[in-house]
Amino acid sequence: MSCGNPHETDCADALDRLYEYIDGELTPEVKDKIRVHLDECAPCLDEAGVERAVKALVSRSCSETAPDGLRQRVLARLDQARQQAADA
Repeated sequence: MSCGNPHETDCADALDRLYEYIDGELTPEVKDKIRVHLDECAPCLDEAGVERAVKALVSRSCSETAPDGLRQRVLARLDQARQQAADA
């Protein structure tokens, strides 16, 4: 995905780090770069909102923690789907 506008942090880079951003797993420097990108890029901000909503829904619906292997497989498939959508 790209909004077509130039940004210091590319849309693809921002979206690739989106889950880490939402989960608070980034260094302060990288977190600030993603936040700035989301502040100036409406399509990526919309995507971030969808991702936050999905995570909140899953969190409310699931009381058990997924095994680490399952989490990694799900994230890999989401990355694969995102890449296919970007290539389309």
